[in-house]
Amino acid sequence: MRTQDPKTIYLSEYQQPAFWVEHVNLTVSLFDGYTEVSSELTLKKNPDVASRELVLNGIDQDIQSLQLDDKQLSSADYHYADGVLTLNCDSEQLIFRAVTRIDPQNNTSLEGLYQSGSMYCTQCEAEGFRKITFYPDRPDVMATFTTRIEADAGQFPILLSNGNPVDSGALEGGRHYAVWEDPFPKPSYLFALVAGDLSSKDDRFTTRSGRDVTLRIFVEPQNAHKVDFALDSLKKAMQWDEEVYGREYDLDLFMIVASDFFNMGAMENKGLNIFNSAAVLASPDTSNDQRFERIEGIVAHEYFHNWSGNRVTCRDWFQLSLKEGFTVFRDTEFSSDTHDRAVKRIETVAGLRAVQFPEDNGPMAHPVRPDSYIEINNFYTATVYEKGAEVVRMIHTLVGPDDFRRGSDLYFERFDGQAVTTDDFVACMEQVSGLDLTQFKRWYTQAGTPRLSVTDDYDADSQTYRLFFHQSCPATPGQTDKRPFVIPVKLGLLGADGNDLPIHTRGNYNAGTEVLTLTDEVTEVVFTGVSERPVPSLLRDFSAPVKWSFGYSDEQLAFLAANDANGFNRWDALQQLYSRAILSMAEDHRAGRSLTPPSVLVETVANVAGDASLSHAIRASMLTLPGYAILKDAVDVVYIDDLIAARKHLVKTLATRYRDIWRSLTEKLSSDAPYEFNAEESGRRQLQGLSLWYWLKAGDQAAFDFAAELYASATNQTDRSNALRAVLAGDAEALQQSLLSDFYERWQSDTQMVEQWLTMQAGTPGMTVPGIETLMQHPAFDIKNPNKVRSVIVGFAMNTESFHDARGEGYALLAKVVQQLNALNPQLAARLVTLLSDWKRYDADRGKMMASALETILATDSLSSNVFEMAQRALKD
Repeated sequence: MRTQDPKTIYLSEYQQPAFWVEHVNLTVSLFDGYTEVSSELTLKKNPDVASRELVLNGIDQDIQSLQLDDKQLSSADYHYADGVLTLNCDSEQLIFRAVTRIDPQNNTSLEGLYQSGSMYCTQCEAEGFRKITFYPDRPDVMATFTTRIEADAGQFPILLSNGNPVDSGALEGGRHYAVWEDPFPKPSYLFALVAGDLSSKDDRFTTRSGRDVTLRIFVEPQNAHKVDFALDSLKKAMQWDEEVYGREYDLDLFMIVASDFFNMGAMENKGLNIFNSAAVLASPDTSNDQRFERIEGIVAHEYFHNWSGNRVTCRDWFQLSLKEGFTVFRDTEFSSDTHDRAVKRIETVAGLRAVQFPEDNGPMAHPVRPDSYIEINNFYTATVYEKGAEVVRMIHTLVGPDDFRRGSDLYFERFDGQAVTTDDFVACMEQVSGLDLTQFKRWYTQAGTPRLSVTDDYDADSQTYRLFFHQSCPATPGQTDKRPFVIPVKLGLLGADGNDLPIHTRGNYNAGTEVLTLTDEVTEVVFTGVSERPVPSLLRDFSAPVKWSFGYSDEQLAFLAANDANGFNRWDALQQLYSRAILSMAEDHRAGRSLTPPSVLVETVANVAGDASLSHAIRASMLTLPGYAILKDAVDVVYIDDLIAARKHLVKTLATRYRDIWRSLTEKLSSDAPYEFNAEESGRRQLQGLSLWYWLKAGDQAAFDFAAELYASATNQTDRSNALRAVLAGDAEALQQSLLSDFYERWQSDTQMVEQWLTMQAGTPGMTVPGIETLMQHPAFDIKNPNKVRSVIVGFAMNTESFHDARGEGYALLAKVVQQLNALNPQLAARLVTLLSDWKRYDADRGKMMASALETILATDSLSSNVFEMAQRALKD
């Protein structure tokens, strides 16, 4: 057990360093059993800071020698404790040199320099560089780097780092070296190094100024055939960034390396992106549509960071959303432009409601710009990323696309090569638009999801329609009183014929964008010349990340689902109908009453299923029920058994009543055409997979036969996965085991496919804790590999019916795994703790068992600060 709490870092205590680093000469020499790192830092005194203390971070290092200018330092010349080395320096300019040894082969944290399979690679965001050498490891210290790598030429023929290659050659004893020079100042978190026996594939991109850039992806040899899609995605992203933001790539070479052992999805290191292999490798045979879409988005995201994160970075880690929120917004806009905008918005909002809204509604709630942290790795959250992107989206809505582009240009030009804050970003938008965004910045500083309650009144005599908006925000940890937000509300008014009525109003309403801007706790909006009582279409395209309510009848929601001109709001109206029905039936189940879905909902589902005017993807989205994460977030106390019973009953009702519809759709949507990844074909496969799932839920033997045949004859992984997932959701154990066995036999040598195989089993209805423990003993599982852990443990936690079994065995298993990972990979362990963080919202029995699991975690010997912070926050009153 911990005897002392780790230190809390506060935004209010930010101070500049006493010394800046101008240049770094780094030599990394890889040997069997250890790695020697020699660093030379050229430093300059910061004239704005009186202190003369040089503060360097360094952990897990064996010091060989330290030198300041020409003086060799002894232990009496510096203070070194708790990973911080401090020494006093009298000079205005100085050189600090360090020679240390590190042990990347046993670095299971996957931070700093570590071994991934047969290669070495780095992950330095947020504070991994301090595991490589002594350095002021903070994002506001930006320097140019020259990096020399030395290693055995046979074992590590490829030696990579940031920037451009400037030298290479042979050394004695079968070793060789490579030198890389990065001319752009960067913080240490963007440092990257890779050494391995890797295959590569090249492509080229010509920038709009006519400069040729080499694009190169490195992978292990067996994956060489899986890089074409990522290369194409990269070229699309580069072209889009030039066209939409005017941003051109600035080096001669852009590289990506795929790593099987990686805590994140990918990392935007300058010129040398390192990706989780699952986020870059793709082929139709081994990747479904969702993976192709994810890879395209992640490749774009990391590339866009070249400007929004690398050329302009964050001053301190509290500003993390400065780069991540802005870049997530950019990558979602790229995907929207590349595919179907309405479908992308639906996917984004569904994810926001399933992950970020619950985060805002529990002990992990924090502002987009946090006030404090113990471990910054714990703040790579949906709030910082996804809510941060929504904040940027609202700025885009308020200032308009033209001024947003002008503001972005000003931001990049004014702060190029600097480390700045969210205030600096907002100030650029204010300057070009003339808007005062002072109140708007509460989105960065106030935690929680605002509530927007809307009522209406119609006066037929005066043809006047009124909408009344009341906004509030619940208390969150450390913040009890919230002030009004700026909330842009995009809206329309539908007449009885389903068409939008003309809008005539006054006040803070932009007729060009149909956006009303709310700034007060209570706002009344008067619409004139309204010839009939309308049905309001509110928060079109989800114009603000709020929870909103309006007293719609079921019939009005069905009307919106059938007629709204806004594709997102058609989907959202049906989602509200689904949620209302499931939550009502859950109450009935708890009270012992019979369960009956409302007829208007059941009929609307049939209408949507048969509406050929809708795209396949929109139909599939509309026919997909809200998941348990969204349903749980809609109630004060989670009685999970009742939610499960109600949702399953609705699924069964829709499946059996419309068995013929599902069968007809499934069969009609079949295709023998070669695989293509595009919006139309992806939507067709998505709708067929969902129809097959419903058909199987009806218990029709013909559906199982169809699924087995589709699995056997599929020419792409999307069809094969759709068939297998549908079978796993049904009641056919023999067929399930047969297909799972076949899947593993076919793909056991493919890492990504094995991860998928593990995930599908962990998520199978009826999976038990003993079953998970058996899966963890399988040779395919490796607790040191984050992807394998996520596949099994997170896959099981998302299996609501099994994980929340009344005995609480799932909670105890999770605590046990967190304890194991605490010593191996604290960052991954801490993220698993969040799966128990909403324990207070469950019924008393389950809440007690979840709290007990958290207490078990907190009592772990040698508990890491990562895990301590998350468990403590989860349990804190």
